[in-house]
Amino acid sequence: MSGERRASRAPFTFGKHKVQPGSRASLALELPGQSRYTPLSMPVHIVHGRKDGPTMFISAAIHGDEIGGIEIVRQLLKQKALNRLRGTLICVPVVNVYGFLNHTRYMPDRRDLNRSFPGSEHGSLAARVAHVFNTEILERADYGIDLHTGANHRTNYPHIRANMEDAETARLARAFNTAVIVNATLRDGSLRGHAVEQGVPVLLYEAGEALRFENLAVSAGVRGILNVLGAVGMIKRAIKRRPHVTVEAETSHWVRAKRSGLIRNPIALGSHVEKGDRLAHLSDWLGDEESEIRATKEGVVIGRTNLPIVNEGDALFHVAEFDNAEKAGKTVERFASSLEGLGEGDYVDPVVAEEE
Repeated sequence: MSGERRASRAPFTFGKHKVQPGSRASLALELPGQSRYTPLSMPVHIVHGRKDGPTMFISAAIHGDEIGGIEIVRQLLKQKALNRLRGTLICVPVVNVYGFLNHTRYMPDRRDLNRSFPGSEHGSLAARVAHVFNTEILERADYGIDLHTGANHRTNYPHIRANMEDAETARLARAFNTAVIVNATLRDGSLRGHAVEQGVPVLLYEAGEALRFENLAVSAGVRGILNVLGAVGMIKRAIKRRPHVTVEAETSHWVRAKRSGLIRNPIALGSHVEKGDRLAHLSDWLGDEESEIRATKEGVVIGRTNLPIVNEGDALFHVAEFDNAEKAGKTVERFASSLEGLGEGDYVDPVVAEEE
């Protein structure tokens, strides 16, 4: 018809549904139910661009209590930049629906869904859900970003975990533009590990605490995803001339409790520490036998426990190590400042170019 714009690509077929170019749809991906009275489905939102481009998935809550990514996806889908998307964006805000409904990390069979990939159509419940995600989402993607938080009662400073030995993954990790990137080894059975085996670069974003929404974690996550979408050519972005704020950690380590007790005055996330610096005070229940927990190496604190009650051997502080830890600490400070005052839909840098 005259006056109408013709789509330049085919619809995106998802199950029985077809998402037309230049449109979006919220769909339900059927999951194994626990009984015929309790059917469950995985929520999926597809944005199918009018023009050709890569396919990227954004997944969250693969650990059911790590809900921070759900809010990141919600805010991401409100961004005007997606109105002119090239390619296809598949957003899955809750992968582990079972754990999410029960406020728990694991599946009902007590398995870790993020250790169950690629899954099996006839395996355990966790294996079956992994199989559904693998066949319906992962196998159709060129790229992926998996959103996580700290475990229960632990908080993570926003950072990317990625296989930096792969050139394309490293490029995208730097584009995400968190303050810190950790070159993380791949774990058997993880979504990221299986994706790499299939030739799909996947970033793992860690930020915030389980069962909580945290503004810094959400803002950094939305901005980072938009950065990556720009890096792969799926959206247009205005690039400001400013120093890159990312530093790469050589490795990381946990400082553990040498004895049981109560900790007070824990050091703030993002703090630069030198070997021997105080991380927290530790005492018994009555305040006797007080001592200090100290850093064992120089670095930046990217994770910590939020529970004051600790047992001997508990992991308390996660410290990333760098060639120049002092410089890394200053980078973290600049990163936090760059996110101050941002609200929904108000992200620096993600500016949509005019329609070509």
